[in-house]
Amino acid sequence: MDELIENAPCGLLTLSAQGEILTINKTMLNLLHYPSSEHLIGKHFNVLLSPSSQIFCQLYLVPMMKVKQAVEEMFLTLLSVMKEEIPILLNASVHDNHPFTCVIFPIRNRSALEDALINARKMTEDAYLEKEQALLELERKQQDLLQANQINTKIMRETERDLQIAKKVQETALTNDITNDNIEILSYYHASKSLSGDIFGFYQVTPQKYAIILLDVMGHGVSSALITMSLQSMFQKLISREAAPEKVLQELDQYLHDLFQNNQDAWHYCTAIYLNIDIRTQTIEYINAGHPPAILQVDNNGVQQELGATNPPLGTFENILFKSRTLHYERGTKILLYTDGVSEAFECNTLNDLLNESISCPLAQTKETIQSALENKETIYSKYNNDDQCFILVGL
Repeated sequence: MDELIENAPCGLLTLSAQGEILTINKTMLNLLHYPSSEHLIGKHFNVLLSPSSQIFCQLYLVPMMKVKQAVEEMFLTLLSVMKEEIPILLNASVHDNHPFTCVIFPIRNRSALEDALINARKMTEDAYLEKEQALLELERKQQDLLQANQINTKIMRETERDLQIAKKVQETALTNDITNDNIEILSYYHASKSLSGDIFGFYQVTPQKYAIILLDVMGHGVSSALITMSLQSMFQKLISREAAPEKVLQELDQYLHDLFQNNQDAWHYCTAIYLNIDIRTQTIEYINAGHPPAILQVDNNGVQQELGATNPPLGTFENILFKSRTLHYERGTKILLYTDGVSEAFECNTLNDLLNESISCPLAQTKETIQSALENKETIYSKYNNDDQCFILVGL
């Protein structure tokens, strides 16, 4: 071979009709790491092929050469001296019954690129599959959320309906206003939620005695409302039996201790103020268990007196002895009892001032004045809607 053929940028070799190597150029020897052509001349082309390529040659290369006298871009794998696999493309032809002339191009980079493309494609397919699975999972979870939302909506509707029924029951338990020649008792009641922790009751116990009680259970909502209803049932029975104020408060206090003695997590307490009014003797006997002080106002001179706390709230300390206080009143006296949801809606002494401003007004007008001021506050400061509000006005 001349110099150009020996060092051509591709492998060149010629084969006999039986496949024996007749000539091989230096580029091909370098590719296979053979030191010289003496190791290959006369040997069959199969010594350079991998086992699979040997079979491929037998099945395709040889028949195509016999039929078409040429073959193009046949992919084969050669083996170097160190048995390293070298992917190649082979072109071969026969001219005028001369030996097979083969041109060989190594395609290591092309194979690596093809492998990279195959891997990239597989990664893309895997990612697409994961995306599809993620979308399916997302759709499934969306369906679950929709179902859960439908269930929650149904439960909320049922709960709201039950709360409205409970609210109606709770409001039904409140006593009606009392108005006669000797006494007038008016009330205002507003729950921060459907149910309230405030409860009151006023009763004509005897022809000359009236009892008034106002309680505020700690917290709001269902739990507080249930406690108020159970307390309401108790104080109604006790008061109707003409039980003394000490006895009424003592029983309510013991009831709360018994209710939560084994469950501190559910523990509730309540404040309460209880008045026994005797219109014949014009006396007021009262007990204030940690409740905001009631305001007593004498009509003619506007002097005010507060009926402050005489005992701690109900349900706080066990074995408390409740002791009532008694005072005389004059005709025309007004008494305002309220829960902290009312007093906290105003600045200090606002309730005292409102009573003073309506000193000569009928009791109904005084109630309207306080109620309007309270509801106007609610529109200005939404926080005042966060607590139950209740007040009672007594005209003597």
